[in-house]
Amino acid sequence: MSIEFDIKEILTSTMVLFSVIDILGSIPIIVDLRSKTGHIQSEKATIVSMVLMILFLYVGQSILTWIGIDIASFAIAGSLVIFFLALEMILGIRLYKDASPDTSSIVPLAFPLIAGAGSLTTILAIRSQYRSENIIVGIIINMILVYIVLKTTSTIERVIGKNGLNVIRRVFGVILLAIAVKLFKANINI
Repeated sequence: MSIEFDIKEILTSTMVLFSVIDILGSIPIIVDLRSKTGHIQSEKATIVSMVLMILFLYVGQSILTWIGIDIASFAIAGSLVIFFLALEMILGIRLYKDASPDTSSIVPLAFPLIAGAGSLTTILAIRSQYRSENIIVGIIINMILVYIVLKTTSTIERVIGKNGLNVIRRVFGVILLAIAVKLFKANINI
């Protein structure tokens, strides 16, 4: 088994994952999570997301098959989580309650927001077309961008202001709601 890096495959997998992860669109959610919990461990969220994605690249299909879950069901479950996050953003209510709200680095930030059903399903889909090493490079590039956004959300929050964030939160909530519905609709078998 040889390792062959291909710039086109790396760029394509990076761009596809970037659009699915949508870390820039998640800024209002990140700010909201930080305000609820007080702290987000950027390094931990980034590393956990990266490990989840790389593990899923190699064993995701096998794990889902082993426990009897098809990719469509996995995607529908992820769409429901995204749906409820979107409702929180739009309506200004709090549905997600953690027993120990010291940090939200793992749930819901690393999973399902960053390494969620959409990105994990996408990884399985592009694995059939691209070499694993090129997808891993794409994942790493995306995780660097995720880390930068996570580290600078307080600066972004100061620049935009509270009212600006409220508007952006609701707008992105509607967009996130639409993504959840699209993901649900694409994977439901009626």
